[in-house]
Amino acid sequence: MFPRHLARYFATAALVLALVQVPLAQNSQPPQLGKSSIKEVVAAMTTEEKVKLLVGMGFNFNIPGLPSPPDEVQTPERVTGAAGRTHAISRLGIPSLTLSDGPAGVRISPTRGGDNTKTYYATGFPIATLLASSWDTDLVTRVGAAMGEEVRDYGIDVLLAPAMNIHRNPLGGRNFEYYSEDPLIAGKMAAAFVNGIQTKGVGTSIKHFAANNQEFNRMQSNTIVSERALREIYLRGFEIAIKESQPWTVMSSYNLINGTYTSQSRDLLTTILRNEWGFKGLVMTDWFGGNNAVEQMRAGNEVLMPGIADQYKAIINAVNDGTLSKQILDQNVERVLNVILQSPSFKKFNYSDKPDLTGHAQIGREAATEGMVLLQNNSAALPFSSPARVALFGNASYDLIAGGTGSGDVNKKYVVSLDQGLAGAGFTIDDSLTTEYAAFIKDQKAKRPKPAPFMMPAPIREMPLENDRVEKFATDTDIAVFTLGRNSGEFADRVVENDFTVSPTEFTLIKEISNAFHSKGKKVVVVLNVAGPVEVASWRSLVDAILLAWQPGQDGGNAIADVLSGKVNPSGKLPTTFPMRYDDVPSAKTFPGRELTGATPLINNPFGGKPAEVTYDEGIYVGYRYYNTFGVAPAYAFGYGLSYTTFSHGDVKLSAAKFADKVTVSTVVTNTGKVTGKEVVELYVSAPRKKLQKPTQELRAFGKTRLLKPGESETVKFTLSARDLASFDPTVSSWVVEAGNYTVSVGDSAAGPNSSVKMVVPRDLVVEKSQRLLSPAQEVKEIQPK
Repeated sequence: MFPRHLARYFATAALVLALVQVPLAQNSQPPQLGKSSIKEVVAAMTTEEKVKLLVGMGFNFNIPGLPSPPDEVQTPERVTGAAGRTHAISRLGIPSLTLSDGPAGVRISPTRGGDNTKTYYATGFPIATLLASSWDTDLVTRVGAAMGEEVRDYGIDVLLAPAMNIHRNPLGGRNFEYYSEDPLIAGKMAAAFVNGIQTKGVGTSIKHFAANNQEFNRMQSNTIVSERALREIYLRGFEIAIKESQPWTVMSSYNLINGTYTSQSRDLLTTILRNEWGFKGLVMTDWFGGNNAVEQMRAGNEVLMPGIADQYKAIINAVNDGTLSKQILDQNVERVLNVILQSPSFKKFNYSDKPDLTGHAQIGREAATEGMVLLQNNSAALPFSSPARVALFGNASYDLIAGGTGSGDVNKKYVVSLDQGLAGAGFTIDDSLTTEYAAFIKDQKAKRPKPAPFMMPAPIREMPLENDRVEKFATDTDIAVFTLGRNSGEFADRVVENDFTVSPTEFTLIKEISNAFHSKGKKVVVVLNVAGPVEVASWRSLVDAILLAWQPGQDGGNAIADVLSGKVNPSGKLPTTFPMRYDDVPSAKTFPGRELTGATPLINNPFGGKPAEVTYDEGIYVGYRYYNTFGVAPAYAFGYGLSYTTFSHGDVKLSAAKFADKVTVSTVVTNTGKVTGKEVVELYVSAPRKKLQKPTQELRAFGKTRLLKPGESETVKFTLSARDLASFDPTVSSWVVEAGNYTVSVGDSAAGPNSSVKMVVPRDLVVEKSQRLLSPAQEVKEIQPK
C-alpha cells in the first residue's frame, strides 16, 4: 500500500466533497439500500453520487514533523490508523466502508485523538511465509478467524489481506507478506486465511493481483512474462483462492503486465477474474495505483483508493461526454453495493473495541511453533532441556524481529524476545550479556537516522565480542545460541551483501563461538529470525543445529523457546527454496529489473519511481521447478524440514492405474521415532514432455498428519482431478493434460520422493478453454531444459 505520509503530494482535498443534494418532491422517500433493490438504489443515484462511491475518501495524513494540511482536506476516520474509506451516501442508506491493512494483523493506530486513557493494540501474528511453512490449512483458518474477530471488534469492514504474490526471488522486499514460491501453497493458504476471516462477518482483499514480485520502481514497472508462466505460476494461486474462498474484494497491483497496468486490464480483471474464475466481489486499486481512472472503470476496477480529486473529475467528465458508458458505471456501483450489504457497517454492528487479545496471542504462539523449520540437527543437539545455562548471542536474541515493515507491520502491545522466552521456559541466561546487548542496541538505534513513516529503519551492526569473552562463556555455560536477524519491508528489496549473505562480523562470531564451545564438547545452535532465505552454505558446517524461526510474531521468543526446549516438536517445511548461493537463483540476472533511460514517466507521482521493466525469462521454472529440472543443488530444498522424531512413508497407492477424470492417491505415514510429532506429506507429479516442456516434478497436493505417537500410523489420501494435472498450452489457449505415463510421488521434500507409482493418461484431455490474453508484444526468450 502507498504510505500515508506521501499523500500530501496529491490533490486529495477536492475529493472530500459535500454529498450532492438532490431536491426531492415533497413527502417523497428515496430508495434505501437493503429495503429497495440494488437496481432501484442505483437508479436513484446521481452521477456524482455514483462516482463518489467508486472513488475513496482520500487520506488523513497528519504525520508528526510534517506540515499539517488544511482542515478541509481531512478524511474523517472512524478507526484511527485505518488505511482508507469509501464515501457514504446517507440519503440512500449507504454507509462508508472502513479498510485496514493487515497481512500479519490489524494495522490501526494504538491511540486516538488525544485520548490517553485507552490503547487499541492488535495481535502481531507470524508472517505469512511462516504460516505457509506449517503446511496446515486448518491452522491458517484458525489464525484468520482470530484476525477476523479483531477486524470486526475494531469496527473495520475489510482487511487488506492476504498478500499472496509468488516468491520469484529471495530478495523480494515483501516476500515475508507472501506465502511461497509455489502457487498451490499460496492459493490454498490464502483460501484458508480468507475463509477464517470471513466467518466473522468481515471481508478480505487478496493482493497484489498480479505479478508484483519486486518493490523496485513498483508503480512504473512493466512485468514482461509469457502467457504460460503467467497462468501456471503467477495467476494460479489467485485462481485457487478465488474459487475456494470468494473473498469480498481483490486488490489490483501497482505494476503493468506486458504493457498494461493491471488495474486497467480488462483481460485480467473481467475476462479472467470474473468470467473464467467466477469472482463475485469488487476490485480495488492499490493505493494510488494506475494512471487512468476511466480505463480502470472500463477494466472492472470498481474502487479507486485512496481516492484523489483528479480521478473523480475524470470519471465525471467521461460519463458526461459519453466516453464512459453509464452501463459500466452502474455495473461498478452495483458491485460495490453488493459488498456493502454484507458489511458490519451496513448491518450496524455494535463493535466493542475489545478483542480477545490474550486468546489471539495464544493462537499466534501456536501458529509460530507449527511453522518453524528445523534445518539442521547434528547429533541431536536439539532439543535441550532446562535448567540449562545458555550463552545467548546476537542482537536479534534480545531485539526479536516479530514481523516486517510497511503496511505489513502491526501496532503490537509487546514483543517477547528470545532471552525473555528462554528465561520463562526455565533456562538461565547470562546477565552480563543481557545488559551489554541491551545497552549496545539502544546506543546503535539512537545513532541511526529516523526513518520516514512506513519505511524500514536502517539495520544496526552486530555487536562484536572479544574472543576471550566467548571462551569464558564456553566454560561457564552449557550451550550457545546465536540468533541471526534480518528484516525487510515495503518500498525496497533486499540486497545480497550482508543481507542474503552473513556479514564478516557475523561470520567471525559464528566461527569463534563454534570453536570455543566445540573445544569444550558443547553444542552451538543458530536461530534464523529472518524475513526470507539467507545464505547458509558457508557457515552451517560450523554449527550443530539451525532453527528457522522466520519472523514469528509478538510471542516469538516464547514460541522459539517452545521448540528449542522440545515442548513442541518442529513440523514445519520450507515453502520456498534456500539456494546455495544467490547466483543459483534462476531470476538472479533479471531481478529486480532495469530502469528505462529516457522513458516518459507513466504517472505524475514523484514517489512512484521511474519507468522500468523486468523480464521473467525463467518462465515456469521458478523455485524448485528450476533447481530440480536444471540439476542445481539447493542448500535446503523446497518442502524440507526435520523433526525430533522420524517418519516413514508407505507405498503410494492409486484408485486406478489408468486416469479418467480423477484418481485417489493414498499412503500410510508412520512415526518410527521416539517422540510424538506431525508429518507433512507432499504429493508431486512428473508429467510426460511431449508438445510442452515441463518441470521434472510439480507439487499437486499436500497434507499434514495429526499428532502421531511413536509407532502410530495415519493413512493420508488425496484426490487428483484433471485440472490438477494440466499444463497451459498457449498455442491453443487451453489447460491440457497430455497423454502418456505420469509418475505420482509422495515424499517429504522436492529433493526426492520417498515412494512413487506410475499412472497412464490414455489420451489428451482438454480441461479448460480460454482465449489469448495478456500476451507480451514479443515472445519472451525463456530458459529451457536440455
